[in-house]
Parts: sequence; structure tokens; C-alpha cells
Amino acid sequence: MSSNTGNIVTALVTGAIVGAGVGILYAPDKGTKTRKKIKKSAVKAKNDLANTITNAKDEFHKTAEAKKIEFEEKLEDTLSTMSYKADDIIVALERKLEDLRAKNAQHQK
Repeated sequence: MSSNTGNIVTALVTGAIVGAGVGILYAPDKGTKTRKKIKKSAVKAKNDLANTITNAKDEFHKTAEAKKIEFEEKLEDTLSTMSYKADDIIVALERKLEDLRAKNAQHQK
């Protein structure tokens, strides 16, 4: 879940809680009924928020796992490329060493 989506969901849940609370407080009911409604709304809001957090957490784990796999693949590609380049460097150094040995042998004659 992107940061924007999480913020939007949080704003919607918060707005729903505030709206329900204001609506209940201005309703022409007895105090006991109003308290029950407030409690019911608070429990519902708590459950909604818990669900939102759980969904965001699940989405985060999915995204993190996907990024981990992507990173591992890129790392493997990079290491493979580096290995080929190292082989190329070793071959070039071996050639240079052979050239130096040949020149050294000529100088020793």
C-alpha cells in the first residue's frame, strides 16, 4: 500500500469516527443510549482501524518481500558481471606476465 493510500484510508477512518461521534452527541437520546452509541461507535472504529493496520502491515510485508527478491536478483547479476570482468582482468594480466617473461628472457641472453 503506498503512503498516499495509507494516508487516505487513515483520513477516511478518522473522518468517520469524528462524524459518528458528533452525530451521536447531537442526537436527542437519553444519556445511557448516547453512551452506548458512543461505545459502539468507538468499538467499531477500533475494529476498523485494526483492520486497516493489518491490511497495511500485510501490504508492507508483500512489498518488502518483492523488493528483497528484486535486490537479490540484481545482486546476483552484479556479482556475475563482476566475475566475468575479474576473469577478463586475470587473462589480461596473465598475457602481460607472459610478455614480461619473454622480454626478460631476451634480456638475459
